[in-house]
Amino acid sequence: MLPIDAAAHSSRWRRRHPVDKAVLGLGLTALAVSLPPWPGAALVLLTALAVLLGPAGVPGRRLWRACRVPLGFCVTGALTLLVQVGGPGGWVSLAEDGPVRAGELVLRTSAASLGVLLFAFTTPMSDLLPRLVGAGVPAPIVDVALVTYRMSFLLLDSVRRVRQAQAARLGHTTRSASWRSLGGLGATAFVRAFDRAARLQTGLAGRGYDGALRVLVPEARVSVRFTAASAALLAALAALALALEGPLS
Repeated sequence: MLPIDAAAHSSRWRRRHPVDKAVLGLGLTALAVSLPPWPGAALVLLTALAVLLGPAGVPGRRLWRACRVPLGFCVTGALTLLVQVGGPGGWVSLAEDGPVRAGELVLRTSAASLGVLLFAFTTPMSDLLPRLVGAGVPAPIVDVALVTYRMSFLLLDSVRRVRQAQAARLGHTTRSASWRSLGGLGATAFVRAFDRAARLQTGLAGRGYDGALRVLVPEARVSVRFTAASAALLAALAALALALEGPLS
């Protein structure tokens, strides 16, 4: 199990309905995208961090491990705004407003990423996917997503075991040996994936599969109080950001 999935299953908000957490987490993401980067995205970023580390109870180290990859993409994308191609400054030159635009991009994307991570760190996929059928998503699509989600952990475990076996047999001592080991790893994972899919199909057929996977979903109700508090927090953030936009700009 991936660390973010383990954190979602052990979250303080594990028993809350996904709608409650979607209103808050995805609402923060929507505000980060729609509000001005300064001070709107900055307020959203601070709020998301406070909720993640406070009421949601996400460990700081685990949060950093999860957000450093999207943060790296944000910074990499922002670096391109520091330069401009062509113009009076030559073929490549520093953009006049590049640092400001790059900072705004990093601020906006970081805040939006934290909003999504708030939902991911508190909502296991096993709770979310089965409920999508009630939201109007076709059942076959949900079944494929659910099976893919569950099988991905088995394949990751198989890849980890194969890599350990290759390392124990000195399969990574040289560059050529590493390439051969990588090819063998890909071939083994491909074969095992098809083998697991065939066994899964045979098992479902033996259990009278009729086109729908029925799973037990933990009972949860939408909390009117939690949803209303989340909506009030989002409205307050939007109003504060718009009120401070003039004096701080």
